[in-house]
Amino acid sequence: MKKSIVALAVLGSFASVASAQSSVTLFGVIDVAARYTKANGQTLKSLATDGNTSSRLGVRGEEAVGGGLKAGFWLEGAVNADAGTADTSKFWGRRATVSLAGEFGEVRLGRNKSVAQLHIEAFDPTSTTGLGKANQLYSTLGSGVSVARFDNMVSYSLPGNLGGFYGAADVAAGEGNNAGKAFSGRAGYAAGPLHVSAAFLQAGVGTKYKLSSFGGSYDLGVAKPSLTFSTNKFGAAKQTIITAAVTAPLGAGNVWASWTKADANGAAETLKAAYDATHLSAGYIHNLSKRTALYTTVSKIENKGAGKIGVLNTPTVAAGGGSGGFDVGVRHSF
Repeated sequence: MKKSIVALAVLGSFASVASAQSSVTLFGVIDVAARYTKANGQTLKSLATDGNTSSRLGVRGEEAVGGGLKAGFWLEGAVNADAGTADTSKFWGRRATVSLAGEFGEVRLGRNKSVAQLHIEAFDPTSTTGLGKANQLYSTLGSGVSVARFDNMVSYSLPGNLGGFYGAADVAAGEGNNAGKAFSGRAGYAAGPLHVSAAFLQAGVGTKYKLSSFGGSYDLGVAKPSLTFSTNKFGAAKQTIITAAVTAPLGAGNVWASWTKADANGAAETLKAAYDATHLSAGYIHNLSKRTALYTTVSKIENKGAGKIGVLNTPTVAAGGGSGGFDVGVRHSF
């Protein structure tokens, strides 16, 4: 109860600021799905959050400070809409940044997504969310590091007037957390129907985890195919992942399909066997309005050897076994 009162007080203070400054915005997404999954002869029926888009609550704003500069802030936390709870480990765990932008580009300070994660999301029809997310097969190979988000990060993005070319880099200090020490970079080109991008991330100390990824998509109008090729490395272990996907407009929404294949090798055959799998998924999103959509997703993962990777909310997966599931949900943003 005490935490709820504090949270309400914080949001109330933001609302009073928003009334005085039109540049401050309270925003969020609520996404809940009815889900059925099966593995190893066992089934699970659940009501799950984040079936299509991550549920969240946030506040953001910016201010012109003169000389063509803009200062901004962004605070965003995860919401478990199925249970009415928030992230207990980090209240603003999705993003907490302050920034300064101008003709030179933009500098952000704080907790944020790595540019390598943004690269992977750009070529995944699910933006790495829900049953069909391609990065379900990605492994950091026992390194214990993160790829998606880092604390204590400094990020820089090039200005957006470079004729379609863009680039960004970030570095996380770690501050005593060896797994939280990282840097990543990304460069790409997006103009007209073509989008290509490459990204690299290195994290940890001593033996470092390394991610390299290349992706591209081309919008044909009737469909937009995409292809991603990534490698994960940690010591003698290496995992290669290929994702081929396509998105196409259909009625008031769009239909999509994705195929991901992961292969691994290392100093031991047990390592290779643990991270080999294939993931096939598809879905449909029906837009009721600009802010509300209905969706459904179907997904299946097949492991090799000792692999136990499962789709989300999965019963225990037997070594070398498979898992699958589908869901139907609703997403509303505000």
